[in-house]
Amino acid sequence: MLSGLLTALHVSAAQVADSVAPEINTGSEVKTLTHAKQWMVTAANPIAAKAGADILRQGGNAIDAMVAVQLMLGLVEPQSSGLGGGAFMVYWDQKKQHLTTFDARETAPVQATPELFLDEKGQPLQFYDAVVGGRSVGTPGTVKLLWETHQKYGKLPWKKLFEPAIQMAEKGFNISPRLAKQVSDDTQRLSRYPGTRHYFFDTQGNPKPAGTLLKNPEYAQTLKAIADGGADAFYHGDIAKDIIATVRNAPGNPGVLSQTDFNNYTIKERQPVCADYQGYDVCGMGPPSSGALTIGQILSMVQHFDLKGWGADSAKSWQIIADASQLAFADRGKYMADEDFVPMPTQGLVDKDYLTQRAQLIQSGKPLTDVSAGSPPWQHAMQLGTDQAIELPCTSHFNIVDREGNVVSITTTVENGFGSRLMVRGFLLNNELTDFSFKSHDGDAPVANRVEPGKRPRSSMAPTMVLKDGQPYLAIGSPGGSRIIGYVAQALIAHLTWGQDIQQSLNMPHVVDRFGPIDLEQGTSAELLKPALEQMGYSVNIQGLNSGLHAIRLTKDGLEGAADPRREGIAIGE
Repeated sequence: MLSGLLTALHVSAAQVADSVAPEINTGSEVKTLTHAKQWMVTAANPIAAKAGADILRQGGNAIDAMVAVQLMLGLVEPQSSGLGGGAFMVYWDQKKQHLTTFDARETAPVQATPELFLDEKGQPLQFYDAVVGGRSVGTPGTVKLLWETHQKYGKLPWKKLFEPAIQMAEKGFNISPRLAKQVSDDTQRLSRYPGTRHYFFDTQGNPKPAGTLLKNPEYAQTLKAIADGGADAFYHGDIAKDIIATVRNAPGNPGVLSQTDFNNYTIKERQPVCADYQGYDVCGMGPPSSGALTIGQILSMVQHFDLKGWGADSAKSWQIIADASQLAFADRGKYMADEDFVPMPTQGLVDKDYLTQRAQLIQSGKPLTDVSAGSPPWQHAMQLGTDQAIELPCTSHFNIVDREGNVVSITTTVENGFGSRLMVRGFLLNNELTDFSFKSHDGDAPVANRVEPGKRPRSSMAPTMVLKDGQPYLAIGSPGGSRIIGYVAQALIAHLTWGQDIQQSLNMPHVVDRFGPIDLEQGTSAELLKPALEQMGYSVNIQGLNSGLHAIRLTKDGLEGAADPRREGIAIGE
């Protein structure tokens, strides 16, 4: 909570009380900590969380439940993730006592060129001119992630995991208030193509309201095909042909996806990137995700300041977090990309001596005078330009802990809300390629996150697992575009430094900085920080900051689960 702001901002206790209640002005019920002994699921939609819980009740493990949750999310929360998108997953294998990560990020088509997102004059396209249509669609990775991890770790039969989503698609589900609002807000773009227009709107062209029973028999048929044929049914059959045809023939904005891209697509198992924070190992996805690196940098830098002594109510604490975030984002913009294509100083970016030097640029009470990328230790140094990618919020995050102690933390996406707005066989296609920099060069210097054939665009997705003494302690993550990094870092600081339980950490009003100015969450007590931050010399925005944090904490007494009050998600456990 930001309940002690009266000290920092010199306002009366009565004013603070009036401003602080409620903490989060979402119009939804307050969420409380969920406790369980054996297993737990947290997900952004209750129907999807229940699907995972049912699999765990039937003896399935975390990977089995992950498959069921993802398939259901693609139905009930299609604006955020699905078969036409990609994901990053952090996985703890309890039997092997091993932490690993799986990269199911979409890839650029082999026919992609550096001019993909430039107009006829060589200038970057407007964002939505690039997004809507086939141009922005990368090769989907989600289905192969589900298949390959289930082949390696799954316990229940593959086909069984499809039954809940197939049944729900056939009998229908009630459109949630969140989905209804997002359809309404995106009416113009969603109405452009027949598939989405028919599915999300009535015969008069009006968005279907919350509570409408929505059936998706095409999705059910797609799921049946994948249940019978595995990933091959998606990547080498009629489904792939339909995706390719839809992308290449998208009116006004066709793409260049081909069967070669589907044939070449692979899941990459990668080493996690970890940073030490308060005696914990905070681990997550390495490149092409910028999530773990940037969060690790922020946490490492703020450790040099007395955040614990100042507390969550002090503007001094938030100034330090904001400046550390800006410095980390400067490094992100210059260095972070798909390291299979671009040399990257991955270890140098989380080098303790380097981050100590970066932290010395921060002065309490004074804004940074130079927010530029640093010079981390690097064996293959090269001159790189600054990135110009735009990453808007959507996406979904969920966590699972099973009876055996296996843990999943997964962030899954179609990128922007409703992705490319192209729908094939009951699911939406991603617009992931717009996470590349639209410009390939910054002057004469190449941009690390430029478009290249087969390359994976940089992401901010940050599925995170915190370890204590080599054992999983916390699984956490969030949607939110490039603000994901700030949301997760803040929740970790709130819990590990300020001692808040994980539900309080998720409830906490957001204060986020990426490139300046500082964003304060509208309708919350975070607004009270504005005078003090402005007095220090900062530019401040007040706006909605709609995270979707979910977390599970593993304790000696059992499991604790938390869901973000800003969204519809829940934690279920037994």
